[in-house]
Amino acid sequence: MPPTQAESVIKNIIREIGQECAAHGEIVPETLVAFMVKAVVLDPSNGFNTDRTLTKSDVQKLVKLCVNRLLDSKNPSLDTIKMQVYFDMNYTSREEFLEEHHRVIESRLSSVSREITDSRACVREELESLYRKIVSYVLLRSGLGSPTDIKIVREATAALQSVFPQTELGTFLTLSKKDKERQLKELTMIVTGIRLFNRDCGKGGEGIDDLPAILQEAIPATTQHVDSQLEAVQDQAYRYTAILEKAAKNPLMSQELQPYMLREALYNVRQCEIFLQVILSDIITCAQEVEMMIKQLEAQLEQLKLTVKSKTAIPTSQVFPIFIALSNLWTSFQDETVLISILSNLTTHLEPFLGAHDLFFPEKVMQVLLDGVTVKTDVCRIKEHIEDKVNVADFKKVEWLFPETTANFDKLLIQYRGFCAYTFATTDGLLLPGNPSIGILKYKDKYYTFNTRDAAYSFAENPENYIDIIREKAKKNAELIQLLELHQQFETFIQYSQMKEVDKRYIKPITKCETGTQTDTHLLPPTIVRSYEWNEWELRRKAIKLANLRRKVTHSVQTDHSHMRRENYSQVYPSKDVGTQSMREGSSRVPRPQIYIAGLRGGQTKTTYGVKVNLTRAVDET
Repeated sequence: MPPTQAESVIKNIIREIGQECAAHGEIVPETLVAFMVKAVVLDPSNGFNTDRTLTKSDVQKLVKLCVNRLLDSKNPSLDTIKMQVYFDMNYTSREEFLEEHHRVIESRLSSVSREITDSRACVREELESLYRKIVSYVLLRSGLGSPTDIKIVREATAALQSVFPQTELGTFLTLSKKDKERQLKELTMIVTGIRLFNRDCGKGGEGIDDLPAILQEAIPATTQHVDSQLEAVQDQAYRYTAILEKAAKNPLMSQELQPYMLREALYNVRQCEIFLQVILSDIITCAQEVEMMIKQLEAQLEQLKLTVKSKTAIPTSQVFPIFIALSNLWTSFQDETVLISILSNLTTHLEPFLGAHDLFFPEKVMQVLLDGVTVKTDVCRIKEHIEDKVNVADFKKVEWLFPETTANFDKLLIQYRGFCAYTFATTDGLLLPGNPSIGILKYKDKYYTFNTRDAAYSFAENPENYIDIIREKAKKNAELIQLLELHQQFETFIQYSQMKEVDKRYIKPITKCETGTQTDTHLLPPTIVRSYEWNEWELRRKAIKLANLRRKVTHSVQTDHSHMRRENYSQVYPSKDVGTQSMREGSSRVPRPQIYIAGLRGGQTKTTYGVKVNLTRAVDET
């Protein structure tokens, strides 16, 4: 079936399911219906084959199953799915919320801004009307008072006239549309800063609420409200876990608990606990931001007081930037106020999704079920096995990570939201918190924790088997796809509340080990330049000397004593070895000359006489 045709069929199915629910008096959002359709199709017990086209009977069966599940008011599983869909539709990250909030403000002010920028006022009455519109725009954009309150309008008009008198309207009208909008925003910030400064000095500030004080009261109250609800949900989860843990060891008790849907109730409170922790984290971020902004506000006001102290005329270049900074800080206070209100409303609207617990599990029933059961908190369970660590030497094919050898140990994304995978797979869906101190198993670039050492060893022997079991359990209970963050197996079910966690999958562990290094004292030979001179006067002397040498002419002369000392070179051909061969070998020998001179050493006489004696033999004697 082509994609467009398949989308049309799905839309028709969703519309038909919504109409069926409405006919029974239940208004169901389309997002919830779409989620339920996917959940019913995934459940293998319903017999739908996703590889083939749905027939007419399949569609009728799908509609009937979805309607029955959506109208089942006594099912904690449905409450969990509704909670997930509601949170996904109403929760956004801090950054995106602020962007959306500012976009809404801009859209609301667009009509007022258009009236001002498109004005072609000429006569006095029109100019006065335009100036009043600018004052209204400033008040609406700053959010500091109503533009219908005469006292607030007078104060804002006085502040605006001090920086933008009505005589400047002529110049303003000659600007382009973008320049007009930019000047309006700048004027709003400057007027806001002036009014905030006057309020701090006790000379104005009509209609301006003390947002820092309001936030300092609202944030602790909201935190306490979320904490109390989180504590109640966690206490309920601990009790359900204790009962299910006992039932896992007792088959008879497990059969008795089937009608109670205790496991689905555990998933419900665990999901609510996760959402409350997300909200609490955002509130803590708000508290940190507000604390920092209060210090900045005090510093800016103090700097402004020092700037304008006992001065009649102050350059605008000194005070305008401070006024603008004050305005931006106050806008941030307004953002935090709205954000805290949204988070508080989210917390309040999560409570109806927990209503099934009081209906199915009143205190009398819980007391019977808890008879002889020890209720343990997650912290107690972790402390029980904190010393039982995995022995790495027992494994050769898998890798284990420990806090003392991994730098970013706390930042790793643990599979199944940190619950023990082995316990969940072998005890029919019991959720027990994993203990990272035992060791984190790294398998195919994913990380798993376990509540005991034995569970870790068992899971490491055949991880794929337990992963498949968990995947099949998630198909039967669609709420587990969000609760256990099974994004890769069921990508179409990713909710916004978990989108910011997806990037953490790419965080790699940074392992640590003890190593030692030795550094030589002097790796390189000394590079001391002996000719370096630091004295500028010595450098000046050398420069003058070089300058004098450049003006001299060098002469070369040769004297009688030096011309014979020069080196002379000549090139000759080396002698060749030449030989001749004759027919007959022969040799001749001539007498060796023997000539002696007698009397060279002198004698008795003063005059020396040499006598030459030839003793060479005749040729014929040889």
